[in-house]
Amino acid sequence: MDIVNFFDYASLKFVWWLLIGFLIAGFAVMDGHDMGICTLLPFVAKTDEERRVVINTIGATWEGNQTWLITGAGAIFAAWPIIYATAFSGFYWAMLAVLWAMFFRPVGFKYRSLVKKPTWRKTWDWGLFVGSFVPALLFGVALGNVIQGVPFHFDDTMRSFYTGSFWALLNPFALLCGLVSVAMLVLHGAIFLMNKTEGVVYQRTRKVLLPALIATLVLFSIGGWWVATGLDGYVVTAGTLSPDTLPNPLGKEVTRQTGAWLNNYQQYPLTMLVPLITYAGFIIGTLLARMDKMGAAFFFSALGVIGVIGTFGVSLFPFIMPSSSDFRSSLTVWDATSSHLTLVVMLFSTAIMMPIILAYTSWAYKVMSGKVTVEDIRENDHGAY
Repeated sequence: MDIVNFFDYASLKFVWWLLIGFLIAGFAVMDGHDMGICTLLPFVAKTDEERRVVINTIGATWEGNQTWLITGAGAIFAAWPIIYATAFSGFYWAMLAVLWAMFFRPVGFKYRSLVKKPTWRKTWDWGLFVGSFVPALLFGVALGNVIQGVPFHFDDTMRSFYTGSFWALLNPFALLCGLVSVAMLVLHGAIFLMNKTEGVVYQRTRKVLLPALIATLVLFSIGGWWVATGLDGYVVTAGTLSPDTLPNPLGKEVTRQTGAWLNNYQQYPLTMLVPLITYAGFIIGTLLARMDKMGAAFFFSALGVIGVIGTFGVSLFPFIMPSSSDFRSSLTVWDATSSHLTLVVMLFSTAIMMPIILAYTSWAYKVMSGKVTVEDIRENDHGAY
């Protein structure tokens, strides 16, 4: 039996849309709570020992959590090479801003407590804040720009040309999406931080829950209303958009219509569960956190984060990266994917490696479970961050 042809091309394209969505959601859940905690760092911890407690709640796992970003980028490169080339070139300065900000995180973790001077440590505390707040904001800004359409086009040789600018990315709707990202990660991080701390840090973090929940749901609702009433979506009207075809982004016709991003919810009513999961996950997670049921609270908070990412994906499907300057250059699941053979090989690799990664991550978090206290920091003054 020909193992490649055993998996039909159309199904593989859809499966990889789901898998890349899973990796992006995994990054948002795992590294997202790290970003949320470091964003909260200057505000929920006042003394040096309190801040060391906060930092060490994620000290053993933050490096592993960042690999979700690398894995997701690698999967996009292999499964959606045209998307990778277009997005990473078009968002070049935004990507650099994210990387420059994220440089503060490993350096801040490693160097922050090596010198006992208060000014030194406070500087790195704010560095950790910047290295978490800025990426959280700009990732949301990037998704907001994708929903609106990105100014790029292809020529006859399939070279992509980006015609926008970095400052144009910071438009009102994109900034709203950035604030949704920051608010939800602060909420998600606060729930994880409550699970790992006690005393005054726990109490200060607990006070963050309700404002973060309200901000997340209000901003998310405003974004949904904006998409439904004032934002043009994209619709394929003609051309070769068959799931079985080889990549050919220019072989279709696309138009823009107000409210078109709601078409999938109307055509497939069950997809309405995805945004509802966002509301239910965050509300239930916050209520459970206030009841000190922290494990379940983190699970439902993670569902809320997944709901936000899922709402983005369901709304755009089958589009991945629509073009605002040349509609037919818009990239979809069906015309921007790698070859049949590539997707099959990647699927087998993922089927082998992903369970191992998930099992190891679960084991690591189980081993590192428990509260981080001031006494722990004092006893391990030279070993702790």
